[in-house]
Amino acid sequence: MSLDQASLPQQVYHRAFGTGARPLFAVHCSLAHSGAWRGLAAALGENQVTIEAFDLLSHGKSPDWDGQGILQLRNAEAGLALLESQVAEVGAAVDLIGHSFGATVALAMAEARPDWVRSLTLIEPVLFAAAGSVDPEALAQMRRDHITVRTPYAAGDIELATRLFNRAWGTGHPKWPDIPEHARAAMMRSFPAVMDCDAQVYDDEAGLLAPGALEALQMPILLMQGGATQPIMSAVTKALSTRMPAARVEVVEGAGHMVPVTHPRAVAAALQALWS
Repeated sequence: MSLDQASLPQQVYHRAFGTGARPLFAVHCSLAHSGAWRGLAAALGENQVTIEAFDLLSHGKSPDWDGQGILQLRNAEAGLALLESQVAEVGAAVDLIGHSFGATVALAMAEARPDWVRSLTLIEPVLFAAAGSVDPEALAQMRRDHITVRTPYAAGDIELATRLFNRAWGTGHPKWPDIPEHARAAMMRSFPAVMDCDAQVYDDEAGLLAPGALEALQMPILLMQGGATQPIMSAVTKALSTRMPAARVEVVEGAGHMVPVTHPRAVAAALQALWS
């Protein structure tokens, strides 16, 4: 069945970076937009790759999520519509990349249509539920830490909640007061959708970790994380890698959660090694 965007409940904004022969499809992290892939495109060589990317619902130039369905899967559905068009245009499967929550969306896309995916790269996938199988305490601690953000959000202080979330998962600079007002507003606009995804990342509401789901992915897989990221990410990486037979793990020393933004050359090198 065709997944043309026109048939979807909500259409998303999308754009491309580069003009090269190797096609990639990329899904950004929460509180960002498709422009986050500009640095990676440059590091890979814009005359070598073409990266198709879209703004998640409630992010960038895409519309606010209408509250229907599971947001993770709604984004995956939108991504698949665009990926289908890209695959049809190039006549072959393409390399799929996702970062953070976008990595969980990319995983959902790969599970739905593995025949469209030449290789799968998951950078810091925040599928916290996976950690429960190898380090239950890490998952429990993450739930406790999340209360720090959830409490002001529940009290209606979206700015404080967004600021605390960005402090935990962002690059660390610039500091919140120094971020341009329009950028802070954009993050606060996206934040309610992020909070609506708790059941998806903590409890795997969409079933991405169902028995056999990860094991069925036979394409080359790269799992990347920062060496200085949130502690739970090591448990997530370990849990996913044990169930993905073709996976290789790459740790970027000194990097935090925002690896593709802060260390695009390291990500580019890891991708090129995977492809070779």
